[in-house]
Amino acid sequence: MTEADTCRRYVVPKLHSANWSDDQIIEQKYFTDGRIVTTGEKHFRRPGKKADYILRYRPDFTIAVIEAKAAFKKPGDGLQQAMDYAEILGLKFAYSTNGHAVVEHDYTTGKQSVLDDFPSPDELWARLKNKIGLTGEKDIRDFLFPFYRGTGAMTPRYYQEIAINRTVETVVKEKKRILICMATGTGKTFVAFQIIWKLWKTGRIKKVLYLADMNILADQAKDRTFYPFGDALHKIQKRSVKSREIYFGLYQAIGENEQGAAIYKEYSPDYFDLIVVDECHRGSARDDSKWRRILEYFNSAYQIGMTATPKRDDNVDTYGYFGNPIYTYSLRQGIEDGFLAPYRVIRVVPSVDAAGWVPNQGQLDRFGREVPYGMYETKDFERVVSLLLRTEAVAKHLTEYLKKTDRFAKTMVFCVDQEHAEDMRLALNNANNDLTVKYPHYVARVVSDEGKYGRKFLGDFQDPEKGTPVILTTSQMLTTGVDAPTCRNVVLFKPINSMVQFKQIIGRGTRLFPDKDKLWFTIIDYAGATRLFTDPEFDGFPEFMTQEEMDAQGNQTKPPEVIEDNTEPPEEEPEVVGPEEVEPRKLYVDDVPVEIAHEVVYQLDPDGHRLKTWKFADYTREKVRELYPSANELRSRWTKTAEREQIIEALEKKGISLKELAEVTGQPDADPFDLLMNVAFNAPLRTRRERADYVKKAKKSYFDEYGPNAREIIMMLLDKYTDFGVTQLTDPNILQIPPISQKGSPFEIAKLFGGIEKLRKVLSDLQRFLYEPLALPDFR
Repeated sequence: MTEADTCRRYVVPKLHSANWSDDQIIEQKYFTDGRIVTTGEKHFRRPGKKADYILRYRPDFTIAVIEAKAAFKKPGDGLQQAMDYAEILGLKFAYSTNGHAVVEHDYTTGKQSVLDDFPSPDELWARLKNKIGLTGEKDIRDFLFPFYRGTGAMTPRYYQEIAINRTVETVVKEKKRILICMATGTGKTFVAFQIIWKLWKTGRIKKVLYLADMNILADQAKDRTFYPFGDALHKIQKRSVKSREIYFGLYQAIGENEQGAAIYKEYSPDYFDLIVVDECHRGSARDDSKWRRILEYFNSAYQIGMTATPKRDDNVDTYGYFGNPIYTYSLRQGIEDGFLAPYRVIRVVPSVDAAGWVPNQGQLDRFGREVPYGMYETKDFERVVSLLLRTEAVAKHLTEYLKKTDRFAKTMVFCVDQEHAEDMRLALNNANNDLTVKYPHYVARVVSDEGKYGRKFLGDFQDPEKGTPVILTTSQMLTTGVDAPTCRNVVLFKPINSMVQFKQIIGRGTRLFPDKDKLWFTIIDYAGATRLFTDPEFDGFPEFMTQEEMDAQGNQTKPPEVIEDNTEPPEEEPEVVGPEEVEPRKLYVDDVPVEIAHEVVYQLDPDGHRLKTWKFADYTREKVRELYPSANELRSRWTKTAEREQIIEALEKKGISLKELAEVTGQPDADPFDLLMNVAFNAPLRTRRERADYVKKAKKSYFDEYGPNAREIIMMLLDKYTDFGVTQLTDPNILQIPPISQKGSPFEIAKLFGGIEKLRKVLSDLQRFLYEPLALPDFR
């Protein structure tokens, strides 16, 4: 009996006999989407994780997982897999069965038992509620209260369900401070909404304050996610309002002003039952911060911090205040599950950043001020000294990159400050004036100084149906919380010393948008910020990273240069805080020539291990030899069209694109077969033209079997192979493409060979001739 037979004939009846209803039994459930693997410019998904059975005690509370094996196997053969799934899903009961006996792993006791039948739903719930300490009827009712399931509501993913239920459990158990750590793009706001919905609907809480540090974050949450609360919603702005239940506010707006007055003090300390702090690492939990004072004023309320960043030196206060997270869902896990977009990184180094810049003695800036003599580096550019030609060179380079990829791929450019963002906007506008003539807002600046105009541009950028603006320049405003699902390029033109901020900026691109085929994105780094990838605590390496050189005009001067990345993260620099510390005015130097010195590309292989382009050939060699241990085996399979397609598909599943391999090895004219043979087995490398010329000479007697018109067609087919590759000999439309189509209709051309079947034989023979061993007698 197969596994499916076991499920149908034994497992479900066993569950029914243990009082599990059909509504509680979820069969063949995929709980992840499957990692997205990029191969060159293409991508595909690996299979998601699928459980044979997931058991729900209530519609929104999963309690156990079952793996079923065929009846002839041992009942415990699936237990390790079931336990793996239980740990991912946050469950306390894992089962394996062959349809006859059942093996149970109970995480509440650590025991494994062989059973005749499954436990009932009530038995499992009794064990679990005792373990987590839920005893009162109201506590149990509140804990199991269903999620919001209104029209159009999203179904929580498995990790969101875990975060929601663990938080409600913690509140029910009267713990006041709670921290949830979830990577950007995984739905923290949605989780917060569902938590509040459950607690508010059960009456456990009545008044809620949702704190953020940016208007856009508060408005997105209020208007997009929390709308089911209807008239209960209110945003606190210039004065207190006490007639609603769910309040939104910026801690800067409701906190103390210079005179010590504060809107939050107009509410009594026990007014709010629950406070949610969005992006809580940004507000600073230092003892003297506004954020901290607000929370301490409402000390009696339950307080939930939401963050995307694990504990670091620069957010230690947040963890000190809230404690360790009750649940963490990392960037790495989100990419592995297929819920977040993988990314590649292109690191580009302008010449003045690579070598530093030293002014001439007595050199003046554009306003006649003397530039102090000394070495200026990346950290100084646009803070101490502004080099206009550096900005223009980067704008030119970025424009050329978009021309090679997609000029309408939405792109965020993070600059040092608002002035730098304006300089970059102007430089990009002028570099793209062939488009800005038709699309005047192709490039826009979104910073706080832009006010309502910036917010409008941001709204248009976020809208997948609006084509412009394509490029946004910004400084701080878009570093966190801004949902732009179609953003395909994140450009770093500012040094970043904070891992927290670095991961927040990366998060601008991690959201998926399959409707627009946005399943991965690119980070382009002009300021060395991606050195933070070397941090051992970073939890999501890039898919791809390159480094190249460019001249003063932003033109690439040579192909990507592959270098080892042994650089260390830059030392942390203290952030300037407080209104009394004003950044000194910059020096402006306009005549410093700037070139691109290096460009390097990094990516991950499909198994999640870091892969650099200089190792790409080695990686290909290893994978080809795993699949096809000998050169003869690879050759014999490659000559057959169907098997050749299987080889290409198998390589793509390993992350190997034949087009990319040709680019990396600098052999665009080589046949893919020769590339693979050369990389994997050190065979001589030949071009497609050499192969075609060999066939023309070595198989002359074969061609003489046909008339002159047919031989001319064969020569044209070999020329098509020379120009475009072997797929030309398998394309059913090849006879309808010039110059072959000029020799007659497909039917007329087939007649030259004695009919369609004989023409097919010729195409098959040509493929065999091209790849037979005699073509390259020194193959080993």
